[in-house]
Amino acid sequence: MDFELREEQQAVQTMVREFAEQEIAPVAAQLDEQERFPAEIIRKLSELGLMGILFPKAYGGAAMDYITYALILEELGRYDASVALTVESHNSLCSNHIYLFGSEAQKRQHLPRLISGQALGAWAMTEPGSGSDAAGMQATATLEGNQWVLNGTKNFVTQGSVAGIYVIMALTDRAAREKGISAFIVERGTPGLRVGRKEHKMGFRASDTAQIILEGARISEANLLGELNHGFIDALTILDAGRIGMAALSVGIARGCLEEGLKYAKGRQAFGEPIAGFQAIQWKLADMATEIDAARLLLLQAASLKDADQPFTKEASYAKLFAAEVAMKAATEAVQIHGGYGYIKEFPVERYFRDAKFCAIGEGTSEIQRLIIARELLGRAYV
Repeated sequence: MDFELREEQQAVQTMVREFAEQEIAPVAAQLDEQERFPAEIIRKLSELGLMGILFPKAYGGAAMDYITYALILEELGRYDASVALTVESHNSLCSNHIYLFGSEAQKRQHLPRLISGQALGAWAMTEPGSGSDAAGMQATATLEGNQWVLNGTKNFVTQGSVAGIYVIMALTDRAAREKGISAFIVERGTPGLRVGRKEHKMGFRASDTAQIILEGARISEANLLGELNHGFIDALTILDAGRIGMAALSVGIARGCLEEGLKYAKGRQAFGEPIAGFQAIQWKLADMATEIDAARLLLLQAASLKDADQPFTKEASYAKLFAAEVAMKAATEAVQIHGGYGYIKEFPVERYFRDAKFCAIGEGTSEIQRLIIARELLGRAYV
C-alpha cells in the first residue's frame, strides 16, 4: 500500500490550502454571521477548475481523481465547511448524476455550464415527509404528450435558491415505490418551478439551502435523466461516491478543530503556564490527532478503491460514518479546550461545532451508514 501522494496531488493540495488561507479564512466568520452565499469565492474556485474536479477535459473538466478530490474538500472544509459543501454537492451530486447517467446530448448541453461555474447545480431528493425513507416520496412526474409534468415539494436542497440546473427525483410509478422513481433535469426559470422557503440553519449558514416547489412544471420528454423508473437506483450510486466527499469535508472540520485547539493551548496561560502543559489538554489533543488520522486513512481507502474501479460502498460508509463522528467529537473537545472562549463567535471553533453536527446527517445519516455497512457484511437477508 502506497501512502505517498503523487507530485500533482501535492501541488493541488498546496494550491487549495493557500487559496483557503488567503481567500476563505478572512471572511468565513462574516459569511456565517450574515448567512451569505460565498458567490465570489465560488467564482474564483470555478476559475481554478474546482467546480469540475471529477469530469473529463472533453467537457471542460479538470479530470482529477477521487484522492485529489478528497484532498481539495479537506482543505476547504478546514476553513469553511459551507464553501466545501457547495463544491462537494455541485460536483458529487448534480453534475455527477448527469455525467454518469445522462445521454451524450445531455452531457454536452449541461456539463460545460456546470463545470465552468456558469450554472450551479442542485440535487433534489428529500421531501417534507421523506428523507432516509425514499419510498415515502410524494412528488410526481406524469408524461403528457412529449412533456413531463412535475408536481411536488423538495426540502433541504443545497444550492436550492442559487442553482441554474436541478436534478430532481419524482415518482413515475407510484405503485412501485422506490422502484418507480425517475430523475429529471430541470433548468432554472422553468415555468412551474419556484424557490420556496430558504432555511435558516444552525450550521453551514453560508451554504444555500432552500425548498423547491413544483406546480405543473413542464419539461421536455428528453429531460428524463437515465432510464425510466431507475432514478433511485442511480441515486444510490451517486450517494456512494458523495460519501467520499462528505467524509473529506468532515476530516477538514476536524483538522480545523485540532489546529485551532493546538494554537489556543499554546497561547492560553493558566496557573502560570500554557495550558498545553497540562496532561488533561494533552490527552484531548492526542486523541483528536489519532482519530483524525484514522478517519483520513478510511477516507483515502475509499477514494483509492473508487479510483481503481473496485467496489467501495462499504468503505465509503466506513469513512463517512467515522469521519462525521470524529468531526463532532473534535469540535466538542476544541470548544472544551477553549473554555468560555470556545462558546463565543470570536473563535472559529464555535462555528466548527455547529457545522460538525450536519456531517452525521447529510447524504445519509450515521444510522443509515451503519445499516449499509451491516448489509454489506451480512447480506440483505439478515437486515
